[in-house]
Amino acid sequence: MRVLVTGGGGFIGAWILRELAREGFIPVVLDRADDRTKVGHIAGLDFAAGLEWVSADIADTRAVVDAARGCERIIHLAGLLTPACRADPILGAQVNLLGTLNAFLAAREHGMPSVIYMSSIGVFGPDGGPEPHPTTLYGAYKLASEHSARAFFEDDGIASIGFRPYVVYGPGRDGGLSAGPTLACRAAARGEAYTMPITGSFDMIHVADVAAAFVQAVRMPLAGAHVVNLLGQSTSADDVVAAIREAVPGARIDCAGDPMPIACPDRDAALASLLPDWRPTDLETGLRSTIDFYRGPA
Repeated sequence: MRVLVTGGGGFIGAWILRELAREGFIPVVLDRADDRTKVGHIAGLDFAAGLEWVSADIADTRAVVDAARGCERIIHLAGLLTPACRADPILGAQVNLLGTLNAFLAAREHGMPSVIYMSSIGVFGPDGGPEPHPTTLYGAYKLASEHSARAFFEDDGIASIGFRPYVVYGPGRDGGLSAGPTLACRAAARGEAYTMPITGSFDMIHVADVAAAFVQAVRMPLAGAHVVNLLGQSTSADDVVAAIREAVPGARIDCAGDPMPIACPDRDAALASLLPDWRPTDLETGLRSTIDFYRGPA
């Protein structure tokens, strides 16, 4: 099965490409930049140079529809993070919202039964309420995308799952406020000092677990438009610092700044029913593997 991965040139995309190939799928990448070398380095892909790659803008409807020709599923990841959406709200809407519409339009054009897409815990705000209440443009665009996915199911029968992770960490994460834990692992591995720019509590999930969830969802016969909180392990910035210092004695890692501007919601019971075999990596194991990656070959 051929699977179009929009935004496949990014951090999470690289890991999903690896998981797709490992499970026997044929990935096709749509991304603005053709950076196969970076993708190969992040996820250890020895086939990265031979990937089918379409260099195009996710906001270009025709380009997305054309890229999806011959594919049977779409994994939609392309998006801009919170700082970029704040800096340029129009561009943020074009990429994060119109891009999602284009992914579903491509699925409709080619008769695909489902789309698996990236949402975010950013749809929630700092008040800790059980219902989404975003206080950022990024969160607003993601929530609008979730509602759009439901409309495509009602109008066209296209099923979907939108995954909402919080802090995704692991080899290759280098952008966004929540990159702090990964950058701390990199600094510790290199013997450098680093202050994570976040404090307080949040949830962390290893990127390999995110990739596994997406690929399991591709295999599923879906019905309906689902959105699930994809959580790994609840932790705090202080606990992350302590775990890194335990893994690397003498590591010059600390944290400072404001808490993450999102109150983490409860675990989603729907996740267990949708992906009964999915299990997240424990935090200590995930942090150590990330540190090992940045240390390089022994």
